[in-house]
Amino acid sequence: MPSIATGGKDAASVEGSGSTDAAGKSRLDVVAGKKERSDSRLNAARYQVDRLIEESGEAEEDANAGQPTMEQRAQFVELSIVQAMRRGDFDNLPGAGKPLQNLRQTHDPNWWIRQKIERERLTGLGPPALTLRTEDAELNARLDAASSEHAARELLEDFNRRVVEARRQLRGGPPVVTPTRDIEEELAKRQERRTNRYREQQEAREREEAEYAAMSRRERRLARRRRDRG
Repeated sequence: MPSIATGGKDAASVEGSGSTDAAGKSRLDVVAGKKERSDSRLNAARYQVDRLIEESGEAEEDANAGQPTMEQRAQFVELSIVQAMRRGDFDNLPGAGKPLQNLRQTHDPNWWIRQKIERERLTGLGPPALTLRTEDAELNARLDAASSEHAARELLEDFNRRVVEARRQLRGGPPVVTPTRDIEEELAKRQERRTNRYREQQEAREREEAEYAAMSRRERRLARRRRDRG
């Protein structure tokens, strides 16, 4: 009888272990099913992403199809330059064989405006820093063309006044580097230039008279005809 009881207990334990194993297997099956479902969704998402990347790459290739590469463009530019040189398109350009201008001047960020004003002789255009610089370069000629010393003095006073006003400006723009003129010194230089021109004219007239006196009668007659025609 005890042995029978013991056997019954063992059978119960076996039955309990079997039910436990079955429950564990069922739980594993559920986890595996969930994992399989999650993996299938992940694989589907990856497939869609890869498909989009392939389509975008194909679209980019289609957009660039038929367009030249950077190397091809560089070769085309080089070939165009060589052909233009052979045709002589670069011959006799303005400034060819001449030294570059304004190499010794300091850097001027508004150099192109200044050159345009000087080249086209524009007046009253641009900021005061540029117009005064152009006027300063032509001031000596204006002083020499003045009818009297009083008129030349008025030109200098007006120029100095506008330079001082431009230095005090509050509207911005390039700085004014044009210096004022010493009025008495400029008037003395003006008088000196006038004296030198008068002396040069006198010397030229004396040379002409000496050459005319050394001519024969026939040469004088031809010289007078050329003078009348001129």
